[in-house]
Amino acid sequence: MLRYPQFDPVAIQIGPLAVHWYGLMYLFGFGLVYVLGRWRISHGKVAGGFTPRDLEDLIFYSVIGVVAGGRLGYVLFYKPYYYFAHPLEIFYLWEGGMSFHGGLLGVILVMLFFARKRGMSFFTVSDFIAPLIPLGLAMGRLGNFINGELWGRPSTLPWAMVFPQTGDGIPRHPSQLYELGLEGITLFILMWWFARKPRPTGQVSAMFLIGYGTFRFLVEFTREPDNFLGLLAGGLSMGQWLSIPMVVLGLLIFVLTAKRSSP
Repeated sequence: MLRYPQFDPVAIQIGPLAVHWYGLMYLFGFGLVYVLGRWRISHGKVAGGFTPRDLEDLIFYSVIGVVAGGRLGYVLFYKPYYYFAHPLEIFYLWEGGMSFHGGLLGVILVMLFFARKRGMSFFTVSDFIAPLIPLGLAMGRLGNFINGELWGRPSTLPWAMVFPQTGDGIPRHPSQLYELGLEGITLFILMWWFARKPRPTGQVSAMFLIGYGTFRFLVEFTREPDNFLGLLAGGLSMGQWLSIPMVVLGLLIFVLTAKRSSP
């Protein structure tokens, strides 16, 4: 049995200004997206004539989409009644509470806007950005671990961990680290390998939806359901129910685009 190393959520304190690790992880995540995106552009791994300036603009808009969509997704999908009663707390981002699925919807809206503005197809933009996302997700999951949130279900495995934040002293799966390994590192390897060669437009995006949705669905079996929701229909969590449409949509896009010629 392991014990969770109690982290100070504040990374840097300068007078009244506090910089939280959670926010820094998002910053590092977008930094990785930028570095990887520049590499793909410089090595000709992207269709549509993307330039470094396009990447910078897309990241700028995506920051807004991820933060706004992620927070609103959490508010609407997970705790609507609480936040409607405490609307100012919607802006307390440093306390955690972000929904990947909401953030994804925010980024989709950003990509639709960006594609229209640049005269590109939506899938040209999404195929470029999809392989860049997983390592950013890994940083987010590391932020969850540092915050001591989103812990796992009780476990007797040797690496089970006691999270003091639970208040029950029960060893649990470190599910944040599982997600970091699967949704982050493993998905990154899969996406980077798949996108290394020209694919029919839309296939890379489809692979991301399938890969993330599958990994998230599986990890949710080890993650403690939110106590204000519990398990829903079919004994599945909210995260699993939100991941199922991702996989279905990804499979549909993959099949429909399979017969297209590569770009």
